[in-house]
Amino acid sequence: MALALEKQDLIKVYNKQTDGWKLVKRGQAYTEQLSTIEETLLRFGLLKNEIKVYMHLARAGEMKAGEIAEAISLHRTETYRILRDLEKRGIVFSIFEKPLKFTAVPLEKAIDLLVDAQKIKIKLLEQEKDSVVKLWQSIPQPKAAATKKELFQMLEGEQQVLMKANELLESCEKAFQVFAPADYLSQLYYSDFSDKLKEHADKVHVSMVTDNSIKSAYFLGQLNWLSEAGRIIDDQSLPCFMISDNKEILIIFHEKDRASEDETKKKEKTAAIWTNYTAFIKVLVLLFAKLVES
Repeated sequence: MALALEKQDLIKVYNKQTDGWKLVKRGQAYTEQLSTIEETLLRFGLLKNEIKVYMHLARAGEMKAGEIAEAISLHRTETYRILRDLEKRGIVFSIFEKPLKFTAVPLEKAIDLLVDAQKIKIKLLEQEKDSVVKLWQSIPQPKAAATKKELFQMLEGEQQVLMKANELLESCEKAFQVFAPADYLSQLYYSDFSDKLKEHADKVHVSMVTDNSIKSAYFLGQLNWLSEAGRIIDDQSLPCFMISDNKEILIIFHEKDRASEDETKKKEKTAAIWTNYTAFIKVLVLLFAKLVES
């Protein structure tokens, strides 16, 4: 019952500053609610002044450009230009009246339109991929010896880390091992990674270990398809790590944002190290085996 109430009172939204997700209370301060919506609209491709114009119009109803400009302290010419740009995006309408007025589509519809526009851009970029690759391949390339190199890669940001985790999973052929502490296990669960993990469980042996906490037990229970492959241990000091076919590893950790001088206000950033360094992989393979045995 407590979990049900908690989910009803909280909304999961993206936090641009930390490049991660945060839980927002439905009844939080009015200004904080607006700030959270503005942060989200920034990620949907709108500029700050465009967001101010849209949000004021969406809440106020029909208005003239001059009224909006005065209300949000923006130059009338700039406000009119923004209204026309938002109209081109499909989230603002002109009303056939004199003087000319504008009205905005509801927020949920506006977000749908902005998302669809981003999808179209991505589709166009995907269509250009083949031609660009063919052009690149047509250029004479220097011949290099085909020798295996031991590499490493630093990643920063939740999205980049999840993309790398998905890449590891896609290339896996035999065994995929995951150690995920409670906090990161929740991130994996709420992303599409857990669904992809379930899909690959039919093709490769998936095993997961997590720390001993109420949160871990809950999420592991939701991943009941893991059956005996899911284990709980007492150690809570290790970072999340993944091993693919004993050939590649991804170590995921949270670090404080160095940009903030105040220790109490420093934000946590998601970062990771990927490597195929053999000695390092052997250490984590042995560690995972010990965790499973404990």
